[in-house]
Amino acid sequence: MTSHQTSHRVFNFSPGPATLPTEVLEKAASEMLNWRGMGVSVMEVSHRGKEFMEVAAKAKDDFRQLLHIPDHYEILFMQGGAIGENSIVPLNLMLPQGKANYLITGQWSARSAKEAARYGEVQIVADGADAQGRYQSMPPRSHWKIDHKAAYLHLCVNETIDGLAFNGLVDRGHESHQAPKDMPVVADLSSTVLSEPINVSEFGILYGGAQKNIGPAGLTFVIIRKDLLGRAHPLCPSAFNYKIVAENDSMYNTPPTYSIYLAGLVFEWLITKGGVDAIEKVNAQKAKLLYDTIDSSDFYYNAIDPAYRSKMNVCFFLRDENLNAQFLKESHEAGLVALKGHRVVGGMRASIYNAMPLEGVQALASFMKSFEQRHG
Repeated sequence: MTSHQTSHRVFNFSPGPATLPTEVLEKAASEMLNWRGMGVSVMEVSHRGKEFMEVAAKAKDDFRQLLHIPDHYEILFMQGGAIGENSIVPLNLMLPQGKANYLITGQWSARSAKEAARYGEVQIVADGADAQGRYQSMPPRSHWKIDHKAAYLHLCVNETIDGLAFNGLVDRGHESHQAPKDMPVVADLSSTVLSEPINVSEFGILYGGAQKNIGPAGLTFVIIRKDLLGRAHPLCPSAFNYKIVAENDSMYNTPPTYSIYLAGLVFEWLITKGGVDAIEKVNAQKAKLLYDTIDSSDFYYNAIDPAYRSKMNVCFFLRDENLNAQFLKESHEAGLVALKGHRVVGGMRASIYNAMPLEGVQALASFMKSFEQRHG
């Protein structure tokens, strides 16, 4: 038995809330009742107290270090998740143009565009859905139609439901399929944040929910270029006005303190592992192992264009879908949980974020081969 199984820890492939590093959970457990010798939990102290303010400041500093975030960007810790940001972004950025560009590459970016349309005009740059409504490749850039008078261009870096990732940044230029140099690019980074290096300077805003690669649900991060502050719609709630949140150091309202504390522990854990550059190599190894297992088999298949396969959410199907329930039953019994695909797509989905150890992907690949031998 593995150490994980011995301690009753399974390999959790959930897309989010996702698995957290065991070391982080153990440290949090050890501090639950008596944090910093204060005789209370970190959940019970004031968010404006000196002790917690130190925690929040260090978490921001470590986050900035890990992603090499330039000084002319603010880091905001907020609530509402990425779905909340689908409204908060246009409320903060769509004026005065009253319109924005949205690239649709999967279920989440489609949802983002639909929500933004409540606040202004949305230009669909391109929609990658095929004739059956499936997202299996990115729309060719030659097909993009960008409104150069719009306030920003929005995209989703990784589509967790479809298992499709946006590889490469947005071209800049003056043709209809290129974004003007002065147009901010806004990106949902929920499921790839801290999994690979990214040039923050290429973006106006990066945002995401924490519950995949950063920590537990409840925390939202926003990385925003400072010159984009102060553009909010008059009806934007004060708690969601980026300028107000920045001026109050993310303490305008009571933030999700325990989620920030745990995020800080995850940042420390990642730094001890060598940072983003080091974890990217492990993530590439995990993804390659899983895709090689799928591709070398006639029993399983992945439908995504290989150039755009997600390294975080590996979706795959059994050619005989009558075996789906049996696969899920036996994998669960083997300590491999949360492998059922999203209801919109079906099949299986293995989410292999930073905290999923290589050992877990090796166990899944071994199980998949064994299952094929027994049922193929």
